[in-house]
Amino acid sequence: MGNITLAIPEDVHKDMKSFSEVRWSEVARKAIVAKLETLKMAEKLAKKSKITQSDADAFSKKIKTSANKRFLA
Repeated sequence: MGNITLAIPEDVHKDMKSFSEVRWSEVARKAIVAKLETLKMAEKLAKKSKITQSDADAFSKKIKTSANKRFLA
């Protein structure tokens, strides 16, 4: 399994430390996996569609925004 290092603001880190029972690496992993699934779905839909690249980019942006609000809120 690969590893990554995240830089987060100090105040966020302080808040995270107050919830030491949470496995923050698992939270990050799930968020990354969810984001990848969303991006792959958008890419797959865009490839099958007859919409323009501009339309596909706008659609992808909406999906990303919605996923971020749902999974990272």
